[in-house]
Amino acid sequence: MRWIRLETNTHIFEHHKTIFMNRGNMLLPRLDYARVANYIAARLRQYFEDSGRRAGVIGLSGGVDSSVVAYLTTMALGRDRTRLYLLPSSVTPNEDMEDAVSVIEKLGIPSGNWRIISIDEIVEAFERKLGKISRVARGNIMARTRMTILYHEAAVNNGLVIGSGDKSEYLSGYFTKHGDGGADVLPIAGLYKTHVRQLAEYLKIPERIRIKPPSPALWPGQTAEEELGVDYTTLDTVLYLRFDKKLSEETINRVSGIPLETVGKILERVSLTRHKRRLPKRFAIDYEEMSVKTF
Repeated sequence: MRWIRLETNTHIFEHHKTIFMNRGNMLLPRLDYARVANYIAARLRQYFEDSGRRAGVIGLSGGVDSSVVAYLTTMALGRDRTRLYLLPSSVTPNEDMEDAVSVIEKLGIPSGNWRIISIDEIVEAFERKLGKISRVARGNIMARTRMTILYHEAAVNNGLVIGSGDKSEYLSGYFTKHGDGGADVLPIAGLYKTHVRQLAEYLKIPERIRIKPPSPALWPGQTAEEELGVDYTTLDTVLYLRFDKKLSEETINRVSGIPLETVGKILERVSLTRHKRRLPKRFAIDYEEMSVKTF
């Protein structure tokens, strides 16, 4: 470990650089995952107690994020209150389905608490009504169809939808608005993908799930890193240094060695997707100002 002198636009400070993981040098800290898991489970349990809802409803894709959320939900609510839904399409890899089922088996989810529901016929009905649509538009319809199903299941089971978005994808806007981004609570949205993978290791989630390339699987061959244009190691480093350590783009470049152009593109994406992270804009009415004056 060593200390590096960093400069920002307004001040100079000392930063403790931690080297971790096998994938090169990164500047994110190693977390105490026993504390992280217990903290998230406790917060999730309290959220459900406050809401008066019973069931935690999760779309289980077979990826690392939804698998981690499923494990944490069983910690928080127990397996009897955890409901898992596999929502494949014709392009869903068989491996993803196998991995999702393996999570269900490892968690001991009761047979009445999980279902497989194909979304193909629903998506095809949209296509018949809307006419020819692009690959991306079809992918967005798929994501929103899945969220519609999850909210239906939450409604009929006195539940809430538990989303599986992580901090990397939340900040970079890598989600479908009102699709996989739609949820009542996002328990791992405070963790970068790097940390989610490490938490998955702590939770003893199978290695095949932990190391597979992240993908929404909305079309054949789709990968998150290819669409983002950057690997998660780089993405997480830039996001952490900018939003957690409050460093300037130039300082991020100097400390991490990541090209300034790459840093700029990542932060531009954050800015361009800001609308995805905001509630709908409301126009306030000043009742005193706009009331009919009677004299």
